[in-house]
Amino acid sequence: MKLATKILWALVLGAIVGVILNITSPELFENADNFLFTPLGTIFLNLIKMLIVPLVFFSIVVGVANIGDPKSLGRMGAKAMIFFLCTTALAISIGIALALILQPGSSGNFETEAVDYEATKAPPVSETLLGIIPANPIDAMASGDMLQIIFFAVFIGLGISYLGSKVESVQRFMEQANELMMFLVTLVMKFAPIGTFGLIASAVGKQGFDALKVMFMYMVVVLLALAVHAIVVYGASLKFLAKQNPLKVIKEYLPALTVAFSTSSSSATLPVSMEIAQKRLGVPKGISSFVQPLGATINMDGTAIMQGVATIFIAQVYGVDLTFIQMLTVVLTAVLASIGTAAVPGAGMIMLAMVLESVNLPVEGIALILGIDRLLDMTRTMINCTGDLTCTLYVAESEKKYEKSDAIQPTETIQ
Repeated sequence: MKLATKILWALVLGAIVGVILNITSPELFENADNFLFTPLGTIFLNLIKMLIVPLVFFSIVVGVANIGDPKSLGRMGAKAMIFFLCTTALAISIGIALALILQPGSSGNFETEAVDYEATKAPPVSETLLGIIPANPIDAMASGDMLQIIFFAVFIGLGISYLGSKVESVQRFMEQANELMMFLVTLVMKFAPIGTFGLIASAVGKQGFDALKVMFMYMVVVLLALAVHAIVVYGASLKFLAKQNPLKVIKEYLPALTVAFSTSSSSATLPVSMEIAQKRLGVPKGISSFVQPLGATINMDGTAIMQGVATIFIAQVYGVDLTFIQMLTVVLTAVLASIGTAAVPGAGMIMLAMVLESVNLPVEGIALILGIDRLLDMTRTMINCTGDLTCTLYVAESEKKYEKSDAIQPTETIQ
């Protein structure tokens, strides 16, 4: 049985077990969660997280060293940033439009008096941009600051490229270390079905049906907006910008999507998504190892959709009619906030708090959606990872006309 099929079966089985235990025996579920589901999920997550930093570092160093040209690197970075910002703006616009049409906050009994939530302040965009340069690269790796790791790895890769034969042994070491990381990713993925079962059973079992009933329309609008964004925006981008068959791409990318769904983490999905992009979709290592880690850090299309829907939902619950200018403010604030909160833990809720404050909506309303956010976070992560891959394929296609004879060599495609 293929790995993706095993993971899908694990997803279904985990959801069924979680629901049954939640309904029949909450006490049994709590014991099973403490001693089985959560440990299985934690082991899998930690195995993946263990590989993220070394894989990103070595792959970027090798990719940049192979590219060699700072102009090419700058060109790819500009394309990726423009793509991510444009799709983020489209994502939140789709969320707002569907929320206005379907009115998820106009029906239902929402207890706004008991709502309590304390907003966390995000750092200024300037602070985030200045913080890209690490004062201590080792500390950046220890704390998992992906933007700083990317910067340092690019710096090392450019140095190797300029020095050439003088550091040939260093480059060979980096290439061998990158191959080792890819092998370890393949090894860890053999445990993926078991880890996925534990993660899904735990996540589904913890959700009470009362909360799901009340928030049903909100969930429907978010999921519908995610589906529209994936089919229309990413489908069109794959077809017309990346010159790829969207169905074929998604079929090849399915293992990464299942990992994204079960872990709710773009970073945790990164090792798998990079391997698929390079080995199954033929993306050059230099492009994949640069664009995908960047996307996993700053691309938040799924989160942007949640913010659009949540903003309109909270406005409807509190009986506030937003003007067109206010909705435009929501879009612009979310796009800018996606840069400023790139490396901040819990970035999604921080961004939502900033968006609500920009149009004078009560930030306490965030507490209304926290109860079911874990389930929706799974689907948002799938969209984020799909956006990373779509941008990578677009950049790879657009860079073909700039390629020299051996400047960037794609890896061998697995048939």
